[in-house]
Amino acid sequence: MNATYGVVAVILVSVATLTIGAFGLRVSRTTSDFYVASRSVRPWLNSSAIGGEYLSAASFLGVAGLVLAFGANMLWFPIGWTAGYLLLLVFVAAPLRRSGAYTIPDFAEVRLQSDTVRRAATILVVFVGWLYLLPQFQGAGLTIRTVTGSPTWVGTVLVAAIVVINVVSGGMRSITFVQAFQYWLKLTALLVPAFFLIRAWLGDGAPGPDAAADWTLPFHAPNGPDLYVIYSVIIATFLGTMGLPHVVVRFYTNPDGQAARRTTLIVLALLGVFYLLPTLYGALGRVYAPDLIAAGRVDAVVLELPNRILGSGGDVLTALLTAGAFAAFLSTSSGLTMSVAGVIGQELARSGRLRRRISSVTALRVAAAACVVVPLALALAIQRIPIATSVTFAFALAASTFCPLLVLGIWWRGLTATGAVAGLAAGGVGAGLAPLVRASIDTTATWRIFIDYPAAWSVPLGFGVMIVVSLITRNSVPTRVSRTMVRLHTPEGVNLDRG
Repeated sequence: MNATYGVVAVILVSVATLTIGAFGLRVSRTTSDFYVASRSVRPWLNSSAIGGEYLSAASFLGVAGLVLAFGANMLWFPIGWTAGYLLLLVFVAAPLRRSGAYTIPDFAEVRLQSDTVRRAATILVVFVGWLYLLPQFQGAGLTIRTVTGSPTWVGTVLVAAIVVINVVSGGMRSITFVQAFQYWLKLTALLVPAFFLIRAWLGDGAPGPDAAADWTLPFHAPNGPDLYVIYSVIIATFLGTMGLPHVVVRFYTNPDGQAARRTTLIVLALLGVFYLLPTLYGALGRVYAPDLIAAGRVDAVVLELPNRILGSGGDVLTALLTAGAFAAFLSTSSGLTMSVAGVIGQELARSGRLRRRISSVTALRVAAAACVVVPLALALAIQRIPIATSVTFAFALAASTFCPLLVLGIWWRGLTATGAVAGLAAGGVGAGLAPLVRASIDTTATWRIFIDYPAAWSVPLGFGVMIVVSLITRNSVPTRVSRTMVRLHTPEGVNLDRG
């Protein structure tokens, strides 16, 4: 590919991102603007922004790579990532908005009246955010290197810098506009090249992907995951969505619970349309780029297909895909940075020593710059791991901790602070240690799948411990639990003062 096209694409996306973010800065005035966009984001804009931040490097590049490598079994990833919003719609969206919180730790404190639970939730938000930011930064480096030939660190540092500028300048208000724009850019970036690639494939007489073994049959890929892995992926993706901090925080920006539900419905449609496209690229990769499997470069299949199918005529299409991939890194990284910075900023603003010296907005800006340092350093220091694998760990951790906290906190009045802390610790240790063990142990033993895909046992562990310990400590149920539950479940249009 002509590197000039790739460089131009990255520059244009960067300039557009900073320009739209600057517009958000003009309308950001209050603390609520910076943290939750003054709770005034309408469903269509909010759903586009959610699609922008949720469709990360794992969606844009990773899904196609997994389909290329393992076939139809890997469709459970996009199915789970989409269906997770259905569970979020049913169990969490509206009550969470009615809680009036800014962050997950805020909700935990409102529901359980405990600073200890708040601190535990804060630690987990930071850890999940870092675990999710790492593949975004690494994916950016891979993309820039693939299309321009520059060192990997260039793309990594560039994404981190742009994200910090956007979050620091306008907070949630800025990144809402940015992420909405980036969803439609990513959809266009995949859709337009797909039209030309399919046309070329139909015209050149190349065999279909199903000619290469039985990779399209569920549970029949020769080297694919077994049934345990399939169910573990389903559990992690279905339940992890509602526990991802950067997803949850967007529902605080809706005007009310009804708007939160409408937003979720629109998101389901937007994600369903989008995920058809990476699957198509993975299938075409089976025909034109099977060598990427042996080379260990399956994540690059989306970017390499235009030139392999169309020759030099694919340069412009590759540049468009580069723009979409870079937008994916920027939008998801912005949402993650905002969610982590919001939590840390809240804690800084609550600190007795700092409360009189800095405002909540200043605390958010300081936290945004600081919270990017750790994942950026890790992305530069450690060996690159498959994008979708790293994201799966983040989903498993969220499903094992925040999912039990939110579901039980919203629907079970018997949850206690002690039970919540115990469940967060059990699920967090179970799922959180998995990537550390995975990185430190090089083995092909069968038991490795329990570390690579921990959700099947870590999620029941988190739920089980939270319920059992709450039952043991039932005498410590918050005294105001009835009032809180009424607040979570009563539609905004009902006048509680009139009974």
